[in-house]
Amino acid sequence: MALLLGGLAMFGPFSIDTIFPAFPQMAAQFGADKLAMQQTISVYLAAYALMSIVHGPLSDAIGRRRVILGGLSVFIVASVGCALAPDLRILLAFRALQGLSAGVGLIVGRAVIRDVLHGSDAQRLMSHVSMIFGIAPAIAPIIGGWMLGAGRWPLIFWFLAAFSVLLLASTALWLPETHPPASRMPLRAGRLARDYLAIALNPRFQRLAAAGAFGFAGLFLYIASAPAFVMDLLGLGEQQFAWLFIPTIGGMTLGAFLSGRVAGRWQPPYQVGVGYACMGVAALANVLYSALAPALSVPWAVLPMSLAAFGVALVFPVLTLAILDMYPRQRGSASSLQAFTQLVLNAAVAGALSPLLSQHGLHLALGMAAFVVLGWAFWRWEARVSRRFPPPPSSPTLEPGDQL
Repeated sequence: MALLLGGLAMFGPFSIDTIFPAFPQMAAQFGADKLAMQQTISVYLAAYALMSIVHGPLSDAIGRRRVILGGLSVFIVASVGCALAPDLRILLAFRALQGLSAGVGLIVGRAVIRDVLHGSDAQRLMSHVSMIFGIAPAIAPIIGGWMLGAGRWPLIFWFLAAFSVLLLASTALWLPETHPPASRMPLRAGRLARDYLAIALNPRFQRLAAAGAFGFAGLFLYIASAPAFVMDLLGLGEQQFAWLFIPTIGGMTLGAFLSGRVAGRWQPPYQVGVGYACMGVAALANVLYSALAPALSVPWAVLPMSLAAFGVALVFPVLTLAILDMYPRQRGSASSLQAFTQLVLNAAVAGALSPLLSQHGLHLALGMAAFVVLGWAFWRWEARVSRRFPPPPSSPTLEPGDQL
């Protein structure tokens, strides 16, 4: 289950990171500048965010397995369309279609985990999936660089299509349906809107979702800025993205491993506090190095990313499970709305903030530090409120409108 869910979570990040090394080649072919090429990321993320609010409720209504299989099928078609795109306009259209379908693995997979396991067992499986998922951004640009060595940029999208076919076959063979018909809820627009409104207006959901979204956004700023950071600021080549991604994902993998090991031993608030402490130290070190170094260079410029990723991996499973436990009957909807919050912020980072900050290393470092501070502030707010008004234990009859 961990391997399969980890693989399903990987094809979304693959769609972002594998094309980074191909930006110069694609820009030359389409006559596009760096800002235009950045839209291949922001369009994908915007579509991902838009559809993320549908994947979860749809899986609550018709089952997890059907939604995953349908999303993978659409993603395969979209990847083939990207490979055959004759111009940037067509490429962006199929990138949007990729984004509309790519969220099924990650969003519905979270609901699958909580369907089958509870408490520390769920945290362990979530951490194991995170370890596998964390490999994707590390190896994706490396694979993209290899593809460019073997051919031109369309080969990257043919790889994405082939990987998705493998996932489709694996899901059809080995993923059981974890959401039986007796537990399903009808997909009605009016009820869905009311459920989403109730979840979105819940102050505790807002605090938890913001703490996770802002905490990860500091790291994602560097992921979205990878072409400029690696090739322009660090002066590396198109096949050297591993200098950024391997330390980053190494830290994330170690953090996910530790999260699984301490599940049931560390109290969740303590684990989140340790995670944010790591992110804070990383952000401070990053700002100091970027401000004092005459020029950015490896490995010093990427070491803070490793520590920040370690902290993110400690924080994220706890916050995600806390959100899913708030709504046991609407886990798909809660997972979708959490993902939507994260993805809207990621799309803004990739489409607007990254082009503004990626020209200077210090600007990127300050942007990362600001996101870490914001995430920590929302977590401290939630911790203070929870001490005064602890949430009630999860109940299978809890409704989104209930006060927590």
